[in-house]
Amino acid sequence: MTRGRFIAFEGGEGMGKSTQAQLLAEALAARGITVVLTREPGGTPGAEAIRELLLHPPGDGWTREAEALLFAAARSDHVARRILPAIEVGQWVVCDRFLDSSRAYQGIAGALGDDRVLALHEVGSHGIKPDLTLVFDAPAASVSARLAARDGDETDAIGGRTAEYHASVNAAFLDFARQEPERFRVIDGTGSIEQVHERVMSAIDGYFESGQ
Repeated sequence: MTRGRFIAFEGGEGMGKSTQAQLLAEALAARGITVVLTREPGGTPGAEAIRELLLHPPGDGWTREAEALLFAAARSDHVARRILPAIEVGQWVVCDRFLDSSRAYQGIAGALGDDRVLALHEVGSHGIKPDLTLVFDAPAASVSARLAARDGDETDAIGGRTAEYHASVNAAFLDFARQEPERFRVIDGTGSIEQVHERVMSAIDGYFESGQ
């Protein structure tokens, strides 16, 4: 049986990742491909329970170490119970966030260290990485307008962090893409949903048709 594919969508807050992940899953299904659309943190009952703890923490919130451990635990369950089983039976997995979000948010912006996040991933998820990671990039002003329209005055424990923190996150994603050009494609997130979707499809087709 042919192994399935694993595609992750990455980027900072308000980049439109979730919408584009949904559109890609629908486009692949229209081609006759069986697709698992999932997200992080989440994707399994256990990981979804951890998601709630992360986005709405009790008390004064988590230390940076505890936060990284919770993300790694959620990912470990997600990989073992949903992602790997799907890939092994030939399905394609489209995931809204994965490892590189932990690297950007906790490792770089949170100053825990990229090496530590990668070490947790090696232990918890055997170091699995997506076949292709799409990083969305858009100007800060455009992103701010999207977030205001999406969230209003409400936000979660991570989305509500400082502008400097989120700028560091966005820069980290672009650095990862420069460091691993064979795995990453940077997608221009400006324009209409349809225009961005066309860029996503072009990136997907160009990557997999080239045999990478």
